[in-house]
Amino acid sequence: MSEFYPEGELIGSEDNRKAISSEEKLRECILSGKILEAPCIVCDSRHNLIVDFGFIKGIIPRTEGAIGIDDGTTRDIALISRVNKAVCFKITAFANNEYGKKIAILSRKMAQQECISNYISTLVPGDIINAKVTHLEQFGCFVDVGCGIPSLIPIDAISVSRINHPSNRMTVGQNIKAIVKSLDNGKISLSHKELLGTWEENAAFFKAGETVTGCVRSIEDYGIFVELTPNLAGLAELKENVHVNQHASVFIKAIIPEKMKVKLIIVDTFDSGYAPNGFKYFIESGHLDSWVYSTSDSDKIIKTVF
Repeated sequence: MSEFYPEGELIGSEDNRKAISSEEKLRECILSGKILEAPCIVCDSRHNLIVDFGFIKGIIPRTEGAIGIDDGTTRDIALISRVNKAVCFKITAFANNEYGKKIAILSRKMAQQECISNYISTLVPGDIINAKVTHLEQFGCFVDVGCGIPSLIPIDAISVSRINHPSNRMTVGQNIKAIVKSLDNGKISLSHKELLGTWEENAAFFKAGETVTGCVRSIEDYGIFVELTPNLAGLAELKENVHVNQHASVFIKAIIPEKMKVKLIIVDTFDSGYAPNGFKYFIESGHLDSWVYSTSDSDKIIKTVF
């Protein structure tokens, strides 16, 4: 398992608490090169990050705040947004500030460089990794894959069932699994839907004749798509006063594996707002060379090759 974690995962650990408990322990970490975490309390006017150990403050100079800050490929918002959150870093030295007070000099960039060298660079397409959701945009979900290094899961790679916005599926701060789609010049691209089960695996949770819960995902001229799981949606007959993202209770008329179809009738809908839940992962670790969503007797082949 990787020794590099998304920011915030180390801060509460006993090992991290001990390492930042005294100046003596911090000095030991200079020699060991240990990656630590502490809360960022201020991003000053020069965009240096300030962390508070209680007995001493630490400073992450702006150019040490993230890979790419010094050459402009990473914007300063990546630093500003760390305030009131955990930051990872390596301790490089102790010094006196302009007021003569001792401070610890830290580097977040060094932690990120080590993460890339010893972890990210070892990954290949198809590897399953841990990630943490950092922010959501219309086009996808940004995640931290280790030491604050960002990656994107495009909206169409989040699940097979279509969503209007990543917030329909994920929340900021959520720990998830992801699968490496590609790597290009150190940048990692991820997918997610391949971990949420095939059509057959998801359909196995349901039987014709049952009435179950779902979420309205889209309304078309020919029917209403209702999501039963993130990787399985069924088509219901048109019904008045139904809106996208409503919860729905649906009667399952038929499950047809060879056509990969689930026929539904909407019994009722209600506007409670869709709250994302944790995911059921059918695969949680290891590596995939390829993944086939479609059933063996279907004419339509839906497949991902890594």
